[in-house]
Amino acid sequence: MRTRTRSALALAAAVAGLSVAAVTPASAADSVLTINSAAGDAVAVGDVLSASLATGTAATLYSSATGTSGVSCAASTFTASVTDNPAAPGTATETVTAHTFGTCTSNVLGVLGVTSVTVNNLPYTTAVGSDGSVVVTPAAGSTIQTTVVLRTLLGSINCVYQAPSLTGTTGEADNSINFSAQAFTKSSGSSLCFSSGYFTAKYAPVKDVTQGNATVFVN
Repeated sequence: MRTRTRSALALAAAVAGLSVAAVTPASAADSVLTINSAAGDAVAVGDVLSASLATGTAATLYSSATGTSGVSCAASTFTASVTDNPAAPGTATETVTAHTFGTCTSNVLGVLGVTSVTVNNLPYTTAVGSDGSVVVTPAAGSTIQTTVVLRTLLGSINCVYQAPSLTGTTGEADNSINFSAQAFTKSSGSSLCFSSGYFTAKYAPVKDVTQGNATVFVN
């Protein structure tokens, strides 16, 4: 009888231990995305993340990968919701629901100004890896697309640029997402629209809006 009692107590203790473990939040080492520090709580699925351009930087769409002719925007912000945040090392996924640009100028000959820069075909999917990789892809059958409206001597023109995907990196030191010379091809527009566009931008720091703008870390 004593043996059966001790066995029952041991089983109950084991079950209780499993129950506690099941409700314990994931530690930083267990999740790709955390808040406040690398040792912080895991970012929850459904949380909204956002970031604007790093201080002192601009988002640019230049006509060549190494040139300085094209469009430059002093303001840009993206907003995304987390759809998966697995154990680290791994890949977290987000859905980009908004990506805006403002205070844009152009130094292209014949262009008087920039009316707007609009990101089309949202939402996009962003995959953020523990290795620091960032990959942005459109929905199946779609494309990443940006429409630039320019004011010219001949009136307003629309320049539409497309890319199959974008690749970037995360920055551990400043909690950033970086894109460098990501290639776009002109799909429509007048001869004043440059034939190719190369997108460069640095967004920092990335914050978890749902958690009071807590800084997001990648593990």
